[in-house]
Amino acid sequence: MTNARDFSLDAELAQTRDWDVEDDLQDPADTDDGRDSGYAGDADGEDPELTTGQQDLAERYALRRVAGLSTELEDISEVEYRQLRLERVVLVGVWTGGSVEDAENSMAELAALAETAGSEVLDAIYQRRDKPDPATYVGRGKVDGLGEIVRATGADTVICDGDLAPSQLRNLEDRLKVKVVDRTALILDIFAQHAKSKEGQAQVELAQLTYMKQRLRGWGGNLSRQAGGRVAAGAGIGGRGPGETKIETDRRRINTKIARLRRELAHMKGTRDTKRQERRRRHVPGVAIAGYTNAGKSSLLNRLTGAGVLVEDALFATLDPTTRRTTTADGRVYTMSDTVGFVRHLPHQLVEAFRSTLEEVADSDLILHVVDGSHPDPEGQITAVREVLADIGADKVPEIIVVNKADAADPLVLARLKQREPHSVVVSAKTGEGIDEVLARVEGDLPRPGVEFAALVPYSRGDLLDRLHQHGEIESLEHTGDGTVVRGRAHADLAGELAAYPV
Repeated sequence: MTNARDFSLDAELAQTRDWDVEDDLQDPADTDDGRDSGYAGDADGEDPELTTGQQDLAERYALRRVAGLSTELEDISEVEYRQLRLERVVLVGVWTGGSVEDAENSMAELAALAETAGSEVLDAIYQRRDKPDPATYVGRGKVDGLGEIVRATGADTVICDGDLAPSQLRNLEDRLKVKVVDRTALILDIFAQHAKSKEGQAQVELAQLTYMKQRLRGWGGNLSRQAGGRVAAGAGIGGRGPGETKIETDRRRINTKIARLRRELAHMKGTRDTKRQERRRRHVPGVAIAGYTNAGKSSLLNRLTGAGVLVEDALFATLDPTTRRTTTADGRVYTMSDTVGFVRHLPHQLVEAFRSTLEEVADSDLILHVVDGSHPDPEGQITAVREVLADIGADKVPEIIVVNKADAADPLVLARLKQREPHSVVVSAKTGEGIDEVLARVEGDLPRPGVEFAALVPYSRGDLLDRLHQHGEIESLEHTGDGTVVRGRAHADLAGELAAYPV
């Protein structure tokens, strides 16, 4: 211990002068490693204000799956915080009709779905058959070859490009000894990851339970008889009594939960209907943006209205509908809604669960049908989307084909689409090409007020002129000493109010 009488503050400080000499000699510019300080006073560290979509995207990327890590118990120490094991999958398809390009496009789309769900695609095979095998989906010889591929690649999951029956699912898992999922389960998994709103989560859960109800499997105790009453330490409480099996109990609980979710969705649907009726009462036209998944619907909405919703180069990146209010060049007010994307063979459970959301499309006055012009088969996208639109009763709504991604598309493909769909517009939501033409088409195709009028509006009724600018069409307007002489077209209720002020 240092003697207090020998202690000198100046001497102690002198010993520390050379500690940071190297740091002091460095040029501050040389220490810049590209990282922002984050302090409020640092101009380089100021964060720009993020849109809602950018915040959602950052939150989504906060939890990503990584390869090379295992969540097995013996390797649990290697798993990093907030990271999940990346599934290694093999894709299987059955080619029943069409060209080779159609089969390859279908497998490419399945691979994109698998990667969106957080998987690593190792291999993909498809078989030419008149129809899928009723027992194993693909032929039994192909199942043996598939098993060899699974063992050679170390895959832990097989994804089939089709809707598997419960017996097909069970037979494939018994022979391959790995997990087998079909296209429907894959899409449901993606929806479960991306659903954000309470209504969207309830819709996805309803679709998942409806899908799982018919695919419950029982092993051992799952098929055993359940005791009733107060026996077996109360194991039978909540059951139907002696004789009910556990799988029957699970199925009954699923049915109970399905009923509860349907009641909740019915209540949410009432709220959505109330908002829709208010827009109808005010005669606000609605434009719905529909189309194939990853065609650029959210990007187009951001470009047209500045909504700032989430944009990601992934399938089914946006599930929750977004509605924004906008105006035409002459001041008319209308709404524009982004909807969930469609895909080939969209699961029936999803269509039923999202029917209340899809009603936004069916009840709209105009549909902007967005098509990915850079896709290998844009015509197939158009056909798939129109099949879903017909299923939800939206096939009678006026439609404008918007061929997006013109900056990455082949000019010959764009010319072919323009010839096939005369009422179409070629745009690029990324560069802004064709956006003005889309707005002009929308303004021209919006429903027009049906009643012509001519009125002398007193200056004290400026509210009528404001409503005319928002919800009517003004052909001429002249200010006089007695008031404003206005002629144009309006809806019946507004025209009735104007009738009290004849010219």
